[in-house]
Amino acid sequence: MATETVAGLATRHSWVGGREVEGRGGLRTATNPATGEAIAQASLLDAAQAAEAIATARAAFPAWSRTSFAERARLLVAEVLPSLEALQHLSEHGEDLLRDEPLGPGQLLLVHKRARVVYAPYGVVLVIKPWNYPWGQSLPVLAAAVLAGNTVVLKPAPATTLVGLRMGALARKAGFPDGVVSVLAVDDGVAASLVDDPRVGKIVFTGSVATGKKVMAAAARNLTPVVLELGGKDAAIVCRDADLDVAARGIVWNSFMNAGQTCSSVERVYVERPVLEPFLAKVLDEARRVRLKDAQGGGEVGPLTLERQRRVVEAHLADAVSRGARVLLGGKRKAGPGLFHEPTVVVDVDHGMTLMREETFGPVLPVMAVDSLDEAIRLANDSEYGLTASGWTQSAETAARLQRELVAGVVSINDHSSSFAEPQAPWGGVKASGIGRIHGRAGLREMVQPKYVSFDRGRKPALWWYPYDADYRRLIAGVAPALYATSFARRLAGQLGLMRFGRLWRRFGIGRLLLGLDKLF
Repeated sequence: MATETVAGLATRHSWVGGREVEGRGGLRTATNPATGEAIAQASLLDAAQAAEAIATARAAFPAWSRTSFAERARLLVAEVLPSLEALQHLSEHGEDLLRDEPLGPGQLLLVHKRARVVYAPYGVVLVIKPWNYPWGQSLPVLAAAVLAGNTVVLKPAPATTLVGLRMGALARKAGFPDGVVSVLAVDDGVAASLVDDPRVGKIVFTGSVATGKKVMAAAARNLTPVVLELGGKDAAIVCRDADLDVAARGIVWNSFMNAGQTCSSVERVYVERPVLEPFLAKVLDEARRVRLKDAQGGGEVGPLTLERQRRVVEAHLADAVSRGARVLLGGKRKAGPGLFHEPTVVVDVDHGMTLMREETFGPVLPVMAVDSLDEAIRLANDSEYGLTASGWTQSAETAARLQRELVAGVVSINDHSSSFAEPQAPWGGVKASGIGRIHGRAGLREMVQPKYVSFDRGRKPALWWYPYDADYRRLIAGVAPALYATSFARRLAGQLGLMRFGRLWRRFGIGRLLLGLDKLF
């Protein structure tokens, strides 16, 4: 990438139509959240330049949509992290998942047609992705979109613009044709204009509920379909028969990974009262071993990405403590440079606290005692969110109940959130956690629209075409009882009655009628 310097920093540019484009909308500085130091900057496209990216993607779509699956798959694994299982899965199985599906006639009067469902790309897919996993969240969606025959405009989050721009450079290096993959550094106002652009065929957005609602409202003006992944307030239920060592280790990791900046982090834990104290003891033992990262690279928990997010963590904790919660471990920001916050364990919480209602997105683990599994399930479902949930139990019966009754897009037993790494598993939530799915067959199908196509040799007129004479009226009057009468005797009588109409034989012929016999009985 270009490395001209401004104020001593390397400057990166957007990728549009296979080339770098220097933005006219100012500069955005990227900082290291561990130190607060500026590391580079990106030039921002203005509204006209961003609109040109949509036009370029639109122009590239017809040719790209006609390329073979083999060619698209080859480009996915050339120079773009070939070790990623998601790309490997798409390149190996994408064609099969999107193969045309022949449809036999389900209606006797249409037995003369040959039909199938084909999966057609949308055109330009606008992908808007967040800062917490800027590579892992963007690449699988981008790959699925282009494999399905779409062109893509990727808008990375402001805090991680450089990662997105690097993805654009790699797409160019992989050999994607000009316009198939564009990556734009823009400000929020220009990003809104991209969502409003009627040339966009579909929008895939990951981020907050508040912003997701704005994206959906804007998309509705053009009836642009959307996939929304809007985070969660994910619950874990620790049953009285759980292996507490496994539960404590798994829940601590799933709460503190990436400093809690994960949409599927465990943010609420409900523990059956008989095992509360031993579970807490094991959680505290495990949590005390978790260290903040240091300048030498040691430790497990890094900084938060944004100062405003650290303030959200602190506000949630302050509200909980003011309402009677107790902090057993951590609870403070780390002094000195960087946006660090201590891994924190909190007890005596309830649903009147912000900490148990709103997404915290930080390294905080609230634990609440419950008197029964019924209460645990009720509380876990008592949330506007529904992304992932987990149950920790050694009972197959209890596990089956949790999988059935927990309201979430993903439910895991004795684990939490690992299905994001399974390329065959659909990922997405219910309620305020979003609409649609990414990953797996369901995610790939989000990148296409099913199209029903049929073929008729066209040598005979359809039965329902004019004229509507007396013979036609008698024929049509006999169709309903012949096909749908609840009594077998009435159906048979109706079917024998139809056989006397020469119009029926002339239209279908004996061969096609024989093929449709299964519709009669």
